[in-house]
This record gives sequence, structure tokens and C-alpha cells, in this order.
Amino acid sequence: MHKLVVLYPEPADPEHFRHYYVTNHLPLVTRMPGLLAWRYSFDVTATQGPSPYFAVFEAEFADAAALTAARASAQGRQVAADVANYATGGAVVIDYPVQDGLG
Repeated sequence: MHKLVVLYPEPADPEHFRHYYVTNHLPLVTRMPGLLAWRYSFDVTATQGPSPYFAVFEAEFADAAALTAARASAQGRQVAADVANYATGGAVVIDYPVQDGLG
């Protein structure tokens, strides 16, 4: 499995972010090919001090090739272009292969 994580710093207008994200952005995300699962939260806290992030999103794909194909698709390009419509604080995007824990 391969995971995509998006970390969002505090936006200029948190209410606009929340509304736009749920109403407009997430429906675009769900159309990305190869998307297996997704989650998000606006309740991001840090173990010490204030959190540097306002929101977090994570998506799961079968492998790195599936993620690459999804991001390169018309739907993936539309999702990427839409970020500027709500994330005035920017976005940190990371991806990685998931390693199963022992136990």
C-alpha cells in the first residue's frame, strides 16, 4: 500500500476552508482513479504546544504507480489545481510506502 498525506497550515479564513473543502474539494478527490480509502480531520493537535497544522488528509493507493497515475489523471490534475481555492496557508504533500508493523 502507498499513502498520500496532505498537511494544511492555518488558512486565512478557517470557515471558508472547512466549507469549501467538504463541499467542493472532497467530491473531486473521490473521483481520482485507484483511490482505495481516504480520511481527513480539522481537529489536528500536537503533543506539545500549538499544532503547526489546521487540517490533515490521507489517501491510500495500491502502490506508488497507482498514486502516480491518479495524480497525473485529469481528475488528479483538477484536485491539485483546486487547492488554491481554499488553502491560503499552503499545503505540505508527502507520500510513502506503508510498512506493516510486527506484532
